[in-house]
Amino acid sequence: MNKWIFIFSFFGLIHLGISAICQENTIMTVKGEIPSRELGQALIHEHILVDFIGADKTDPSRWNKKEVVQKVLPYVQKLSQLEFGALIECTPTYLGRDPQLLLEISEKTGIHFITNTGYYGAVDNKYLPPHAHTESDRQLANRWIKEWKEGIDGTGIKPGFIKISVNNEPLSALHQKLVRAAALTHLTTGLTIASHTGGYTPASEQVALLKKMGVRPNAFIWVHAQGENDLDRHIELAKEGVWVSLDGIQPNNLDSYLKSVKNLKEAGLLHKVLISHDAGWFRPEEKNGGTFRPFDTISQEFVPLLLENDFTEDDIHQLLTENPARAFTIHIKKIP
Repeated sequence: MNKWIFIFSFFGLIHLGISAICQENTIMTVKGEIPSRELGQALIHEHILVDFIGADKTDPSRWNKKEVVQKVLPYVQKLSQLEFGALIECTPTYLGRDPQLLLEISEKTGIHFITNTGYYGAVDNKYLPPHAHTESDRQLANRWIKEWKEGIDGTGIKPGFIKISVNNEPLSALHQKLVRAAALTHLTTGLTIASHTGGYTPASEQVALLKKMGVRPNAFIWVHAQGENDLDRHIELAKEGVWVSLDGIQPNNLDSYLKSVKNLKEAGLLHKVLISHDAGWFRPEEKNGGTFRPFDTISQEFVPLLLENDFTEDDIHQLLTENPARAFTIHIKKIP
């Protein structure tokens, strides 16, 4: 009898161990949690809708969801034809974040969408709510953690990463607070921190502050790293573990992005590179949302350019499939 109890207990522990491993390798989409391996090819920095009116005036009543879906749907449907499975939607709260809109588009297209929690401090704090100025880093983190635990604004839809932003200059006291709040949120949720940054100075200051808060650099995505012209700086932070996000690829700048990606590959750091378009942008203030930029330059123009310049199919798989899955996997990355 004791023998069988031992056997069942042994296999039970194995099952629990496997379950724990699987739980560590998941990503949160607007439809719920999925295994990281199911993300597929992903665009890691795009926008469906952005409302630039300011934190004090933005409201979902400013756009008609039916009109947005009608305008955007063909562009998202094309992603499936281009063999993409996921789109990380980087519009933050108070700038037009609409998780229910993303859920509807996801259900209609089968594309995985990932939304975010956090606050956007760039553009001199135009998109920060008043309480971001007065509350502590812990209070802000508690707001973001609540969205992770309970869902966003009563929708039940949970964020899949933390989105903050800072000005492209040395960090102000307010922006340092946003970074600390993001660190506290990460240490509770395991959500990756993506920060709209630009140049090296604010990027390196954020990394130093995160390390001081006990967060490893590989929990941090340096958004808009193409804003730093010194490519050695990309290598420096990538070697620390930072994700270098080159996310403004358009038909008129392909050679510049090729140079940046090639530089990181030659340094043996392709596994720390993320690429995207920063495209889309339905704008509520413009008639029919204005001009919507498609999500196809990478697959139709940039990937062929990479292949013509000594990149392999395995390199493309790493850039578009492996790296996004690793970058957005939910896991607390704490400095021991």
